[in-house]
Amino acid sequence: MLRILHDTNIDFIKQWRKMAIATILLIVIGLGDLIWKGVDYSIEFTGGTLMQLHFAQPQDASRVRAAVDGAGIRNAEVQQFGSANDFVVRAQDAAHVAEQNAGAENVSKEIESALTKAFGANSFQIQRTEAVGPRVGGELRRNAIIAVLLSFVVTLAYLAFRFEWRFGLAAVLATAHDVLTTLAFIKLMRIEVSLTVVAAILTVIGYSLNDTIIIFDRVRENLRKQVRGEDLYATLNRSVNETLPRSVLTHALTLAATLALLIFAGEVIRPFAWVMAWGIFTGTFSSIYVAAPMLLWIERKYPRVVAGLRPNARAGDAAPRTPRTTAAANTTAPTAR
Repeated sequence: MLRILHDTNIDFIKQWRKMAIATILLIVIGLGDLIWKGVDYSIEFTGGTLMQLHFAQPQDASRVRAAVDGAGIRNAEVQQFGSANDFVVRAQDAAHVAEQNAGAENVSKEIESALTKAFGANSFQIQRTEAVGPRVGGELRRNAIIAVLLSFVVTLAYLAFRFEWRFGLAAVLATAHDVLTTLAFIKLMRIEVSLTVVAAILTVIGYSLNDTIIIFDRVRENLRKQVRGEDLYATLNRSVNETLPRSVLTHALTLAATLALLIFAGEVIRPFAWVMAWGIFTGTFSSIYVAAPMLLWIERKYPRVVAGLRPNARAGDAAPRTPRTTAAANTTAPTAR
């Protein structure tokens, strides 16, 4: 069996302040841009008509936009992707809302007719046409938000049952961090929020949660062993180091598959691959530098001390010190439920 990074003794939690500053800066910049400029929703959420075009010869986006404007469809978005021959046209003109609700067939035909007139009948191919009414888009947006919130509730309930509320709260805060950093990444990368991207966000939540549970399960096992003189700070670091080989192999294989999708899967699946690639990074980051320090802080704030475990040792490394009490030395280790 392949053995890598065994018996490491890296002080991960020591760097939590630097990592916190870096991730807070990312969240503030990304969410600030999100609040200032708004969310780049796809046609699925805004309502309208989307057409994916492939031209026989390279074309200029301004010519394609002029042809669409000539059809009387104003404020259409024309975006080049992949090669100079491929374009996506998104028409969200309010004057055509009724037609969009009916399937947007007239809108797509008008765009096709205008492009045929401007470039010729055999100069392009329509590879994809989609249409979503604004009412459906609003329902999709609401359901997407509900899905994300429900995932948090289920996460907290599961971890509170599987471990205890301290572990559950730390894991939920780490997962919330992943959602915020992922939203910041999506905005900074100018990725459109579509149903595919929402699916990627939910996948990231599950992926990050799984990684956190692996570490927390090892923490609980190490707490049971009651290593003499070892504080919670040392137990957390030891648990992260013990799960490091598994984490490296798992994340490397998952990232390889994600990069394959990113490079070879095409434009439609590429937003999902971008979000998943980021999710692998931020999920690993939060399991080590968010979940573990948060558990340490919660333990300081609401102590539940284990026999042989000195909760206040190294407190300055991750949380304010709290007075040590005599009764703290007599409690027992947590047990699985």
